Amino acid sequence: MAKITKSKIYAKGFEIMIQTTVNQADYISITDIAKYKSDAPDDVIKNWLRNRETLEFLGLWEELNNPDFKPVEFDGFKKEAGRNAFALSPKKWIETTNAVGMQSKSGRYGGTLAHVDIAMEFASWISPEFKLYIIKEYQRLKADESHRLALEWSAKRELSKINYRIHTDAIREYLIPPTLSPQQINFAYAGEADMLNMALFGMTAKQWREQNPDLPGNIRDHANIYQLIVLVNLESMNAELIKQGHDRKKRLAYLNKMAIEQMRSLANSATALRLDAAISKSALPETNENAEEEMEV
Repeated sequence: MAKITKSKIYAKGFEIMIQTTVNQADYISITDIAKYKSDAPDDVIKNWLRNRETLEFLGLWEELNNPDFKPVEFDGFKKEAGRNAFALSPKKWIETTNAVGMQSKSGRYGGTLAHVDIAMEFASWISPEFKLYIIKEYQRLKADESHRLALEWSAKRELSKINYRIHTDAIREYLIPPTLSPQQINFAYAGEADMLNMALFGMTAKQWREQNPDLPGNIRDHANIYQLIVLVNLESMNAELIKQGHDRKKRLAYLNKMAIEQMRSLANSATALRLDAAISKSALPETNENAEEEMEV
């Protein structure tokens, strides 16, 4: 099940819930926003949905963002909009047109949520002044989240760099004979580093640069928090495997399996860190039978 995170903002004393989906889309409770206008928020939302301008906006939003939207059913609603007998609930709108911009939940903690684009349009209809308060608090929330995530990423990156020292010490002590030249030693370090890249990212540093010639930094600078966490673990494990005398081919196979298991575990964990970008299937490393030949050594 996709992980959904919840947060709250307060505008003019009204509590407004926000849910963020796994693909980082924010849905704001328009039921909470409607409480600013009336103690019967469901009726307020239904009245808003009766307007032709509202339906035209919702239909356009769905057409731009939802490939499964049903335009024929939408046209039927639009023709009836504004008539005295016309009534439309969020649930009927969603089920009939296959809309994704709104969500309707029943029960004690239910209500109607809308994508932030739609929620702000609804807030404008409720009160332009109230909308400005919502925008201000929403922007503050997102700024706080961005700052926190930036600190988390920076901390994990620094931890990865510190842990890499343990990794390189093991290479120097157990893999590099004292007779090697400085250039050969550099190659040995690069080879081990790329083995970790292959195990975690499914490609070497050189392959990443060839695929991303316009991006600054290296493959690890563009890793997400999950990947950095796993990288730290891989470096420690590789140091131990080196000490135990395992050859590179066996170490690569073991580390690749370890990376896959840990990435899946982190992605499915209920307590995993929330990321700027969700982990998709492509983020999981794939076992590469020819990885030994592809590494830069």
